Amino acid sequence: MTTVANMARRLNSRHPAGRRLPPLILLTDAARLPDPLAAAARLPAGAAVILRDYDAPDRADLARALAQMCRTRRLRLLVAADATLAHRVGADGVHLPEDLVPRMPRRWPRDWLITAAAHSPPALWRARRAGADAALLSPVFPTASHPGAPTLGALRFAAWANEIPLPVYALGGINAGTARRLTGRGTVGLAGIGGMTDGPARR
Repeated sequence: MTTVANMARRLNSRHPAGRRLPPLILLTDAARLPDPLAAAARLPAGAAVILRDYDAPDRADLARALAQMCRTRRLRLLVAADATLAHRVGADGVHLPEDLVPRMPRRWPRDWLITAAAHSPPALWRARRAGADAALLSPVFPTASHPGAPTLGALRFAAWANEIPLPVYALGGINAGTARRLTGRGTVGLAGIGGMTDGPARR
């Protein structure tokens, strides 16, 4: 965890938008991350959590619990695909799956952070035109979330991230080993599920 966090901070510090964007983003996943509260508690201050768990019957309760923890630990919480729930729990913004980006409202609360999922240069451009603050581009490396899926690799990821005038997070197969392969001014930080929380909790 410490190594990944340090690499994320290094990438973030080199990016022009780094001061306003978190260096590290944890995505919840009901299958691979059964206890998102424990995982979030291990994140360093300044990181962010994206609540997915779309089909969880207790999603609203989980959102409230994460919101309270994030406020205590100085983390930022984004709720995926549900601005109403984000408002209700006092989240810091929303995350949009790629298919929702074309329907993204033009106006959000001014202090919200808006991120969007992307898997191609056209998707990155759509996110930028829609006004997203950043995009999560994936899958960069082989990942347990999508076994056998084609990956971008470090070189193609860097080329796409540097091509689009939008801050981009690397998502997919991110761990201490793969993170070392990521360079480029377009990369504002790292995002993931399994590789984000190795090691003891740190503030």
